[in-house]
Amino acid sequence: MYNKEDFIFWKLADFFIVQTGYRIVKLFPDQRELWLEKKENKKAPIIRLLHNDVAWSNWMVRDIESTALTGSRIRKQMNRREMPLINIYVSEHPPVDDYEDAIGKPFIYQDRMSETRVHSILFSEGTYNDAEKALANLAAFDDLDFLHNLDEAIDPEEIKRHALLHAKKEAEKEQAVFKAGKPFFTYIFLAIQIAVFLLLEVNGGSTNPSTLLKFGAKFNPLILNGEWWRFLTPIFLHIGFLHLVMNSFGLYFVGTAVERIMGSGRFLFVYLFAGFGGSLASFLFSHEVSAGASGAIFGCLGALLYFGLVFPKLFYRTMGPTVIFIIILNLIFGFSVAMVDNAGHLGGLAAGFLGAGIVHFPKKRKLLLQFSFAAVSILMTVLLLQHGFNKGLGPEDERSVILLAEGYISNENYEQAYKVLKKYETNTSVTEKTYFMLSFAEIKLGQYSEAKIHLQKAIDLKPEFPEAHYNLALIYLEEENVKVALEHAEKAVALKPGEKEYEDLADQLRKAMLEESYR
Repeated sequence: MYNKEDFIFWKLADFFIVQTGYRIVKLFPDQRELWLEKKENKKAPIIRLLHNDVAWSNWMVRDIESTALTGSRIRKQMNRREMPLINIYVSEHPPVDDYEDAIGKPFIYQDRMSETRVHSILFSEGTYNDAEKALANLAAFDDLDFLHNLDEAIDPEEIKRHALLHAKKEAEKEQAVFKAGKPFFTYIFLAIQIAVFLLLEVNGGSTNPSTLLKFGAKFNPLILNGEWWRFLTPIFLHIGFLHLVMNSFGLYFVGTAVERIMGSGRFLFVYLFAGFGGSLASFLFSHEVSAGASGAIFGCLGALLYFGLVFPKLFYRTMGPTVIFIIILNLIFGFSVAMVDNAGHLGGLAAGFLGAGIVHFPKKRKLLLQFSFAAVSILMTVLLLQHGFNKGLGPEDERSVILLAEGYISNENYEQAYKVLKKYETNTSVTEKTYFMLSFAEIKLGQYSEAKIHLQKAIDLKPEFPEAHYNLALIYLEEENVKVALEHAEKAVALKPGEKEYEDLADQLRKAMLEESYR
C-alpha cells in the first residue's frame, strides 16, 4: 500500500501536465515541490504544488508570502501587470491550529502598479471535496473526477514517471521546432551586404544616387525600361553606414531565428521572395530611389507571424509578443519618418508571410495549404506587376527625372536623356536644374540654339549659377560672340573664384577681345 498523499501529489501533477498541457518550470531535487506554467491559461498561468506536512498555520502564512515573492519575479518575466497563482498544498493532516484565514482569501503581493494574487488550496484529510471545488472554480478545471477515486493500490512512482516522461517529450518536441536548421544563408547575406557596401563606398559612395543606380537600386523608370533585376538587387544595397548597421543587426537576430525554424532552403526562398515583395510594393507606391534589406527582414517577421498561425500557443508563449512589438514599433517609425520606404516594409511583411505559407515547415507538409498560398502569391504578383507596368509608374518628380537623365548621360545616351527632360519641361514646377541638364544634352546633340535658350532660363531662375554661365560662355564663343561670352565667363569666375577652367576661359576671351581691338 502506498502513501495517499504521494498519489494525490503526482496524480494532480499528471493531470496538469498530461491532460491540461502545463509545462514544468522547476522540479525541486526532493521531488516534493513542483512549479508549472501555462501562459495561455489566463486564470491559472502558474501552479505551484507542494507535498509537505503542514503542522502550523503560521508556517503556511510564511510559505504563502515566500510563494508570492517568487510569483512576482515570474510575473515580471512574463511582463504582466497582474497574475494569479494557484498554490496547492498536499498534506497528510491539516494544521493543528486555525488555518482557514490563511487560505480562505487570496494573498495579494503588490509591487508598485502590479500585483501577484496567490490562491492557496489544501488537499488533506477531510478537505478533498472543498479543495476540488476551489480548484475547479479558480482555474476552470472541470475534469477532476479522479479525486473521487483515490486508488492507493496504484504506485505513485508510475504516475510520476508518466507525468515526467510526457513533460520531457513535449519539451523535446518544442525544442525540435526551433532546431530544424542552422544559420547559413543568414551569414552569407550578411557578408554580401557588407562587401557590396564597401564596393559602393569605393565607387562613388553609398549615398550617391548615381552610384546606387549603377549597382542596381530600385528605380521605377529603369524597371519600366526592362531592368527587372532591380526587384532583387536592392536587397543587397544600403544607403549609408547607419542603414547598413541597423539592417545587419535586424538580419542577424531575426534571420537566424527564421532559418533555425524553417531550415536553410526554405529560409533562402522566403528571404528572396520577401525582398522581391518589398521592392514590388515600393515600385507601386514610391517613386524614389530605394535600396536595403529592410523588406526582406520584414519578410522574416512575416514568416514568424505565419509560425504563430501554425503554432499559436508556442508562438505567444515564446517570441510572439516581442515579434508583434517589433513590427508595430518599426511601422510607427516608418510612418513618422519621411525618408523610410514603409511601402517596401509592408510589402516585405506580406510576402514573407505568403512565402512561409508556400514552403511551410520541415516534416510538416500540407500540400493543399501550400498550393493555396502559392496560387494566391502568383496571382497577386502577376496582377500587381501588370498594374504597375500598365500605369507607367515613371518619374513624377524633378529629382527622379534628373536622376534618370543622369543615368542616360553617363551611358552617353543623350537622345534618351533629351526626350525625358524635354517631356518634363512642360511641368509647372520645373527648376533651373532641369533646364541646365536639358541644355547639357542639347549641347552634346549639337543643338546650340536650344541649349542657349535653356541656359538663359536656368540663369533667370538662379542668377548665381556659375556652371550655367560657363556653358553659355562656351556657346557664345562657338558663335564667335566674344563680348557676350566674356561677360558670362567673368560672371562664372566671380561666382566660383579659383575654378581653373573658368579662369582659363576668361583669359582666353580677354586675349581674343584684345586681338579684335588691334585689328
